[in-house]
Amino acid sequence: MPDLKATTVPVTPFQQNCLLLWDAETARGSVFDPGGDAEKIFAAIRKAGFAVESILLTHGHLDHAGGAEPLQRLLADAGQKVEIVGPDIRDQFLLDGITNQAAKYGIRGLENCTPDRWLAEGDTVQAAGLTFDVLHCPGHTPGHVVFSSPTARVAIVGDVLFRAGVGRTDFPYGDTAALIRSIRTKLFPLGDDVSFMCGHGPSSTIGAERRSNPFLAD
Repeated sequence: MPDLKATTVPVTPFQQNCLLLWDAETARGSVFDPGGDAEKIFAAIRKAGFAVESILLTHGHLDHAGGAEPLQRLLADAGQKVEIVGPDIRDQFLLDGITNQAAKYGIRGLENCTPDRWLAEGDTVQAAGLTFDVLHCPGHTPGHVVFSSPTARVAIVGDVLFRAGVGRTDFPYGDTAALIRSIRTKLFPLGDDVSFMCGHGPSSTIGAERRSNPFLAD
């Protein structure tokens, strides 16, 4: 089991949780959802003192992916060539529209993103010495994925599930029924003891949300 370390870097005016996850023993890890403020994220990586092996995206919203390519360039300039991995290709239209969306919100420094590799249900990725299963969890966006480590009993869920909340579906492409189905059929079976890190706000456990989340009551 790796000596896991994690820290979040709030980015963009949306205060999205960019997650840094690394193995302290090997000093290698990954960055999840660098939505913006790439230089701030890069500084946090340097402070933590680990080498980045990959940039992993849960979905294509600007506050989760808008800083991916700027961060990739900063890392390359520092001698670390890393891939941008995910989400599912069904979010390509969102990744292609980040610059326009950022302009509408008046946010600078966010860029469209073309991943080096798309992900799909059943894939696995390596991060911080762990193998994460890739779960396709649509509803918030069509191509949203969740990263789950059965070994570490942890999941990175993006904007699918929050403490006492769930992801927004009031977009033209949102699907409330699909979101709830994703949570019930993909996340709940992971186990009540699984801790999850989400895109906004504090972390929680699957069990706590299964029992008390007001959006998931039977």
